[in-house]
Amino acid sequence: MNPAAYGEQARRAWAIARKDIRVYYLKGPVLIFGIFMPVFLFLAFFLGGRDLPLAFLLSGLVGMTLFFTATAVSPAIFPWEGQARTLERLAACPVTIEAIVLGDMIASVLFGIGVTAVTILIAVGLGLPLLHGIVLGVSIPIAACCFSAIGMLLAVPPTNVPSNIMMLSTLLKFPLVFISGIFLPLEQMPAWGLMLAACSPLTYFTDIVRYAFSGAHHFPVMVDIAALTLFALVFTAAAMRLHRRSMPRRI
Repeated sequence: MNPAAYGEQARRAWAIARKDIRVYYLKGPVLIFGIFMPVFLFLAFFLGGRDLPLAFLLSGLVGMTLFFTATAVSPAIFPWEGQARTLERLAACPVTIEAIVLGDMIASVLFGIGVTAVTILIAVGLGLPLLHGIVLGVSIPIAACCFSAIGMLLAVPPTNVPSNIMMLSTLLKFPLVFISGIFLPLEQMPAWGLMLAACSPLTYFTDIVRYAFSGAHHFPVMVDIAALTLFALVFTAAAMRLHRRSMPRRI
């Protein structure tokens, strides 16, 4: 496509994102899995008497918030639209599959960034110093794109039953939370645990959040950012390719 065609598809992707924002942000599953779930997990560990610093727990809450919110919207949009038969009309429009995926990702990214910003303000309000705000500000959009792409990958199976996708999403997200250094410092993990943690993009974002609030980190910061960027690019490309293959079976 020529540059003008790319620009037109980008405008259509933004129109799809605005539609998703209006329709899906206040859906029950999005609120439950995107907002309430990380809060309940945080409270369970915070009130459970674990001897962990508040800075460690609040940094984990910020990481969980972005992960859960950015993966709450994108997995369910395709099944919801397939169930409502609006996906067929969208596919009949002069818009590419890549633009549809990008539009859904944009809506998911904005939701994640917005809720995470509120969480950061709460952490700062509780007295947690923000030592490296620029690093955190750079990493949040990258991580949001990465997590949103994970959500789009979860939506690849050609089903129009949202509960099936949400169940699959839960089966993936909870193990990632517990291997990514959210509740257990990476320094206390065994060697096999560190190997698993290195395979999770959430590990690198949580490491950046801890660096931003406390100055402590396990991996070099540039390694964290580079890993998140690589994960985001690979997951986005894979999501677009796989959705192009599964779309005919979905409609």
